[in-house]
Amino acid sequence: MSEIKDKNNVFENELLPHIDSLKTFAFHLTYNENDADDLVQETYMKAYRFIDKYIEGTNAKAWLFKILKNAYINEYRKKSKRPTKVDFEDIVSYHDSDDSGSTSYLDLREEIFQNMMGDEVTIAINRLPIDFRTVILLCDVEGFTYEEISKIINVPIGTVRSRLFRARNMLKEKLKSYAESKGYRDVRGAKAASQEE
Repeated sequence: MSEIKDKNNVFENELLPHIDSLKTFAFHLTYNENDADDLVQETYMKAYRFIDKYIEGTNAKAWLFKILKNAYINEYRKKSKRPTKVDFEDIVSYHDSDDSGSTSYLDLREEIFQNMMGDEVTIAINRLPIDFRTVILLCDVEGFTYEEISKIINVPIGTVRSRLFRARNMLKEKLKSYAESKGYRDVRGAKAASQEE
C-alpha cells in the first residue's frame, strides 16, 4: 500500500506540475486543442504506468517531454498507416508540407504566454518549420539544455545546436522590420567594423 502511496506522491509532486508546459508543446505539434489534450492525457497515463522507470528527483520535465514526443510519433504512425519504424525527420517533412499550404497560422495560446511575447514574435515562431519551432520552444521558451533537447527529440547535440542557430537566424530575418519599428538596431556589423579601424 505504501508503494502505491509513494508512486502517487511522485506523480503529483514531480510530474503533474509540468502539465502546462506539456500542453503548450503538444499544441504546437498538433495545432489542435483537443488533439493536444489527448496527447497530454496519454503522456500522463504512460508516465503513471511506467513510473517505476522514472528516477525520483531527476529531470521529470525532460522525461515527460520524451514520452509526449514518442506518443505523438506513434499517433502519427497510426494516422498515416506507415510501417512501424518512422524517422522524426519524416514527421517534420509531413508537417512542413501541411504548413506551407496554409495561409494563416495559429498563435501561441495567450493564456500560457501572456505578456511574454508580442504577437509578431508569436506569429514568427509559428511560421518556422516544425523542427526549428520545436528546438526554439524547447530551448528558449521551456529552458531545456542542448543535451536534454537531444534526448527529447532523438537527434545528436550538434543537430540541436545547428537547428537552434538556423531557427534563431530565421526569426531574426522575420522580425527585423518589427525590431526596427520598436527602435532596435543591429549594431553587430558596426562593432566589428569599428574594431578593425
